[in-house]
Amino acid sequence: MSELSRIGVAIDSDLLEKFDRLIASRGYTNRSEAFRDLIREELVQKTWERPDSNVVGTVTLVYDHHVRLLNEKLTDLQHSHFHHILSTLHVHLDHDNCLEVLVVKGKAGVVKKIADALISTKGVKHGRLTLTSTGAGL
Repeated sequence: MSELSRIGVAIDSDLLEKFDRLIASRGYTNRSEAFRDLIREELVQKTWERPDSNVVGTVTLVYDHHVRLLNEKLTDLQHSHFHHILSTLHVHLDHDNCLEVLVVKGKAGVVKKIADALISTKGVKHGRLTLTSTGAGL
């Protein structure tokens, strides 16, 4: 960890009270760590916006496994991008629906294209890409 710096921040009292309630509900024991996490969140989000930045994340899919050839299409897409898909988890939600979570890693632009291809596959009911930093530079 680098050297710590102290800063002063002027905040409206009502806003500070709301912030204190929020961070208490999330389990923070002090404002400093909550501020650090807010700053990190913004820095990580800026990282995702650069297509050449390294990211990790998850692609979450919910789909009807009865849709003709959907399993094969999803599997083919995953095999086509095996360098970027580190792991998958498959859960049977009920008789018709499945949840699939893929752990992905790579350049942000490539990972987003892979996620878009999976999510837009006919038969996928819902999908979401969640990205984060590899932790380097934070």
